[in-house]
Amino acid sequence: MCAMPSLSTFVEGAAPAALPPATRARLGLGGAALGNLFEAVDEAQARGTIAAAWADGCRRFDTAPHYGHGLSERRFGDALRHHPRGDFVLSSKVGRLLTPAQAVPREQHAYVDGLPFVQHWDYSAAGTRRSVEDSLQRLGLARIDIAYVHDMDRHTHGAEAARVLRQVCEETLPALAQLRREGLVGAVGLGVNDEQAVLDVLRHADLDAVLVAGRYTLLDHSALVSGMLQACAARGVRVALGGVFNSGLLARGTRAGPVTFNYAPAPREWLERTARIEAVCEAHAVPLRAAALQFPLGHPAVTELLLGARSVAEWRDSLAVLAHPIPPDFWRALRAAGLIPEAAPTP
Repeated sequence: MCAMPSLSTFVEGAAPAALPPATRARLGLGGAALGNLFEAVDEAQARGTIAAAWADGCRRFDTAPHYGHGLSERRFGDALRHHPRGDFVLSSKVGRLLTPAQAVPREQHAYVDGLPFVQHWDYSAAGTRRSVEDSLQRLGLARIDIAYVHDMDRHTHGAEAARVLRQVCEETLPALAQLRREGLVGAVGLGVNDEQAVLDVLRHADLDAVLVAGRYTLLDHSALVSGMLQACAARGVRVALGGVFNSGLLARGTRAGPVTFNYAPAPREWLERTARIEAVCEAHAVPLRAAALQFPLGHPAVTELLLGARSVAEWRDSLAVLAHPIPPDFWRALRAAGLIPEAAPTP
């Protein structure tokens, strides 16, 4: 098994890991887990996690109406509102509207114990404006620094994807451009799980930024192979990465019992590939999580890495494995085994 510190090693008062300033400046805290993804996080734990990230120098935060049906946005707003507004960058998303409901199931869309709302898709110009205004109310802020169009990809919408793409280009993005002129949003981009969606939109519109989850990781190199990272670099589009553990498999490895890959039970092919990576980890005494977090930072197009911590211990654990030294021979061994592409830059 890869040698790595357990979460219990890191306590709430532990000192942050020593990271180069350039690396620390690229780190952000993602808000899905703090919206009760898969399991509930109590208020004190959520507030403590955001406070620890801030104390450790994190100034980038990402949330969305989808995350706990408004719960994540409320938590981030409550935690950040007392800081000077120019000292942090906060992103949220549009594409889903929340409607109050007297009775909602305990679990909705993998989020548990969220706020009493149900969600529905709305990429219209009017829906986009309402989404931003509703988010600002939940956050208690007057501006969202980056507004991402959320989940407009084929994996989410299937046969409706072409219609959604048209509406995003014709209504959503122009509405966000108007909101930017009004000062309610700063940068405009996409937040998706599909690198092809980014390429499709870039054929029709300019973007300031993209947030891509699970598509440039130690396991899944789709954003590189497709040319998405190269296209963003050529167009000056900032790239934030989320889901770099592929929702669990790269965090827990293959020996921890049932694990998820991109929010579903991990398929055999990805388990087998992870096992091959684990073998290289063992040979070089590199923690799997360290390799998973450090690999995507090797690409110069990546401007931000979102850590999806749900506790102070998880946040500090991520900092520790990011600081773990990895020898060049490790990356060479992965490349020689065909586990990372020849064209993939490494740290």
